[in-house]
Amino acid sequence: MAAPATTARSTPVGTKIGDGYQTLIASATDPDVSFWEKGVQPPGLDGGEKVDNTTMHNTTVRTYSARSLIEMTDASTTAAYDPVVLDQIIALINVEGAWTIHHPNGDTWDFYGYLKSFVPTKNEEGTQPEAEITIVPTNVDPSDGSEAVPNYKTSSGTD
Repeated sequence: MAAPATTARSTPVGTKIGDGYQTLIASATDPDVSFWEKGVQPPGLDGGEKVDNTTMHNTTVRTYSARSLIEMTDASTTAAYDPVVLDQIIALINVEGAWTIHHPNGDTWDFYGYLKSFVPTKNEEGTQPEAEITIVPTNVDPSDGSEAVPNYKTSSGTD
C-alpha cells in the first residue's frame, strides 16, 4: 500500500477581491425590494458529512469516503429597511425564483432559491432599524423542476 504523495501549493489563479464593498443581493421577482444591504453573506458550498466505511476488516484506522452530492448553504444579509417592505416580503417569502449575488468586482453568482425569513432586530434610540434576511438555495429551476447548479458570470458577461 502506497502512502499519499506530497503536493506543493501552487500560486492561486485569478484575482482576489480586496474589499467586500459593494456586495448586493437581488431577487428576480422583486429587484427593488425596499431593503438596503449592510452586509451580505453569499451562499457557500458544503460536501456534507463523511461516510463511515469502516468494517470488521479494518485493522488500525477507521476509513471514510466523501459524499456524492454538494449542498449550497444559505445566503443572508443584514439590511436597513423601509416598513413598506412588509407587503413586499409577504409577496416574496417561500416563492421560488432566481437570486443574484453581485460581487464588488462586478462578477455575479446566480442561483435558484427562496426568501426564508425577514426578521427585524430590536429598534432602539440611536441605531438604525435593521433586519436579518435569509435566502435558501433550492438548486431547482421552478419553471420546469430541473436540477440547476449555481451560475458564475464575470463582469464581462462570460461564464
